[in-house]
Amino acid sequence: MLKTGDKAPDFTLVSDEGKNISLKDFRGKKVVLYFYPKDDTEACTQEACDFRDNIKVIEKNDTVVLGVSKDNTRSHVKFKKKYSLPFTLLSDETRDMLDAYGVWKEKSMFGKKYMGIVRTTFLIDEKGIIKNIWEKVTVKGHIEEIISRL
Repeated sequence: MLKTGDKAPDFTLVSDEGKNISLKDFRGKKVVLYFYPKDDTEACTQEACDFRDNIKVIEKNDTVVLGVSKDNTRSHVKFKKKYSLPFTLLSDETRDMLDAYGVWKEKSMFGKKYMGIVRTTFLIDEKGIIKNIWEKVTVKGHIEEIISRL
């Protein structure tokens, strides 16, 4: 399991714009890397819109936002357009990155167990070191916690 102070695992994933994006592309900037279960669902939409509504404050702190889910890029394009999201969404259909960051876990709903993404956010510094980890994120109030750490 990753912890604060660890080097963030590098990755290369396809973005909503069809480009290959790697963590190393953002050296020299802080990265808010957030993992969410599914495009266009209630909590995931609220979380994305909270980032959207606070993007100027985030960018003013020399920080970029990257959202990651298992959804394909077509789904990301629709989600991003529908809610005017001004940041990059990455698709990890193979689950390699989800596994590397430890966010693909057993979950339970209505007594049924299944595997899925546990909502988690990482704050990564300019050198690629994990500065904060928020696990099992509750969306309400989460953006304020992140901003307070920038």
